[in-house]
Amino acid sequence: MAAAYSLASTFFHFSPLSRPPNRRSTAFLLPKSISLHNFSNPTCHLRFPIFSLLKKNSQISATNAPKLTIPSNPFASIWESLLIFSTSVLLSFSLFVTDVDPAAAFVVTTPRKLQTDELATVRLFQENTPSVVYITNLAARQDAFTLDVLEVPQGSGSGFVWDKDGHIVTNYHVIRGASDLRVTLADQTTYDAKVVGFDQDKDVAVLRIEAPKDKLRPIPVGISADLLVGQKVFAIGNPFGLDHTLTTGVISGLRREISSAATGRPIQDVIQTDAAINPGNSGGPLLDSSGNLIGINTAIYSPSGASSGVGFSIPVDTVSGIVEQLVQFGKVTRPILGIKFAPDQSVEQLGVSGVLVLDAPANGPAGKAGLLPTKRDAYGRLILGDIITSVNGKKVTNGSDLYRILDQCKVGDKVTVEVLRGDHMEKIPVTLEPKPDES
Repeated sequence: MAAAYSLASTFFHFSPLSRPPNRRSTAFLLPKSISLHNFSNPTCHLRFPIFSLLKKNSQISATNAPKLTIPSNPFASIWESLLIFSTSVLLSFSLFVTDVDPAAAFVVTTPRKLQTDELATVRLFQENTPSVVYITNLAARQDAFTLDVLEVPQGSGSGFVWDKDGHIVTNYHVIRGASDLRVTLADQTTYDAKVVGFDQDKDVAVLRIEAPKDKLRPIPVGISADLLVGQKVFAIGNPFGLDHTLTTGVISGLRREISSAATGRPIQDVIQTDAAINPGNSGGPLLDSSGNLIGINTAIYSPSGASSGVGFSIPVDTVSGIVEQLVQFGKVTRPILGIKFAPDQSVEQLGVSGVLVLDAPANGPAGKAGLLPTKRDAYGRLILGDIITSVNGKKVTNGSDLYRILDQCKVGDKVTVEVLRGDHMEKIPVTLEPKPDES
């Protein structure tokens, strides 16, 4: 601002003014009183016709102020206009000038240095990202007007490369109901995928793509038997279509149980984690701090459908055995007893512990062995069937216990089933058979 006033003063001629007491002298002293008429002491010749815009009788009162004189020189108006323009420009310019602090320090930005744990996380993500894929589920839909059959995306999920032969592992519910499937690798190349096989009971599916081997990076497979609560874990997936998203957390619980979305059959020994798992993460890998696969992210517990800090992963020890069967045979030959049993709550109301047999078809393994189903007599009275209390000496208190024991058996195994029949116990040998649709 001072620079602007100094420059402006070069356009004005000032006569010596008597300086008021206790006032600092300046290069440009504005008068205390400005009157457009009746100038009595013209000691300052300031040509400033813009004051004509003011009312003729307007005054700013003060005492002994220098007066402003407007000359009658015919060239004054031109000269005054130039002075006004120059002064206006200089004063306006001064409003935008910011003084630079001469003492301002010059800041030097040093390269960011990551901590050891951050470097480990970055390295884990970079090494495992090429193994994670994006799966698009396409369903055939017929246009109501043109009758054309179109492929419409009905869902998406995640998966990971299992081997160099192009096998991709994911959840069964990711591909359920699809007419066509597409798999997108980390380098954004997309391939049509074929279903090799699936296990509805455990929510696992295997796909296959025809991709060059150098584009396939199999994920390192770990073990889940020795996991501990509190271990750090990492989830990589495609939540809400955001491909290759990394979230971190810890193992919050072990040996949880969830139900298969397709069959309702319980899935045991599930890993609980607080790593954010959202829609689209399904089928993606859960990794330990070494970058090894320890589970498949499969479900969340959330009223809203988004991550609430409670996610579940199928343990890799369960997944590995299923994938091997699907790759080799295209199906899982899981053994069954061949019974239908009552809900656990119904048995609890009877005051007993075990699995109540409701039906045992005669052509099934349990029916062939002689297990008795629940039925009604000639008078319509309900006669309870056998209540299974143990298999091969392992206690059975509910349906989940029975499934857990059968999951450890193979087709063709002979097991000893202990039942409560009426008021006494019996042991019945049963030879396990595959499910009818898997034979």
